[in-house]
Amino acid sequence: WTLTDAEAAALRIYLQKGGFLIVDDFKRPGDFGSPGWEPFEANMRRVLPDVRFFEMQPTHPIFHAFFEINRLDIVPQAYNAGEPVFRGVYDDNDPGKRLQIIINYNTDVSQFWEWSGQGLRPIDQTNEAYKLGVNYLVYGLTH
Repeated sequence: WTLTDAEAAALRIYLQKGGFLIVDDFKRPGDFGSPGWEPFEANMRRVLPDVRFFEMQPTHPIFHAFFEINRLDIVPQAYNAGEPVFRGVYDDNDPGKRLQIIINYNTDVSQFWEWSGQGLRPIDQTNEAYKLGVNYLVYGLTH
């Protein structure tokens, strides 16, 4: 993922005006050609130079915006080992303020949606991925 200067500026303005961003489907370095976290972080520093990334906890309101999600290990990466990681970026780097960005790292929540009609992923995990998506949308529209 590489942003032009204009794209970085536009994303900054969008977030500062109250926009909400969901980042999904990137993996640890080397997994299926993924460059990993570092290029993402470098681009986000172009968008928000002082950005801090916070580990999300299942107690955060986004996980309770519609469905009750009390564990974050519910949507494993289909092709990689390791636990899913959810990180957040907040207004003014303050976790007490509005969540601007939710980052699904070492997981691919949208893949469960994409393949839900094909039977390629377990139904229980697919259902949890849909619950995350609904919560993300409800949270984004109400905060």
